[in-house]
Amino acid sequence: MIIHNEEEIDEVLVNKYNENIDKLINYIPLQYITNHQEFMKLDFYVDENVLIPRADTEILVEEIINNCNKNEEKKYKILDLCTGSGIVGISLAKYIKNCEVVCADISKSALEIAEKNTENNKVNNIKFVYSNMFSNIKDKFDIIVSNPPYIKRNVITELEKEVQNEPNIALDGGIDGLDFYKIIACEAYKYLDDDGGLFLEIGYDQKEEVISLLKRSGEYRNIYSKKDLYGNDRIVVAYIE
Repeated sequence: MIIHNEEEIDEVLVNKYNENIDKLINYIPLQYITNHQEFMKLDFYVDENVLIPRADTEILVEEIINNCNKNEEKKYKILDLCTGSGIVGISLAKYIKNCEVVCADISKSALEIAEKNTENNKVNNIKFVYSNMFSNIKDKFDIIVSNPPYIKRNVITELEKEVQNEPNIALDGGIDGLDFYKIIACEAYKYLDDDGGLFLEIGYDQKEEVISLLKRSGEYRNIYSKKDLYGNDRIVVAYIE
């Protein structure tokens, strides 16, 4: 308004502005109003069907990129499980020199948005699979990555109201927040090639529990974790035996 203070604003724009202010007052996240969120220097379309990308998740993506780009001659096959808006899979496809990515999700609406983001970011080495976790996954991969729902069910109502307006299916990790990690710990190794890696985002207080699940399965080795920029435990990485 300061820069364009001599311009006349038409009534349609004024009405749209007022509608959006009402949405903000009612705790609709700004990203759902603008339909944009930046992640890994890329622009992503988001709406109420997908979780809003967080900067914390960049720790997960950067760890995979750094691991893969150590061996530029290898072509990596990557599964992004619970892809949502596709931020992880698309970023990997964009920044890993030689890879093929499969993005899987149980939400058809989320997959449509992920496809839209793939086109917007001009990425073509990605395929999409409608799948309830591993139910429709047939291949084996060098890397499986997942940022699954991990909020404890009874905690969701205590979150900021804007977060509560994000899709519950992308937040609810069950009573203990570990429902999806239990499935992943029991199943992921079956879909990993020799020396394949599993990369997981976790809640700030879930490191020990997730590592325990992986150890209990007896299928993983070289398990380690990394913190985010705020000093919170944010990712767990493991390789198969």
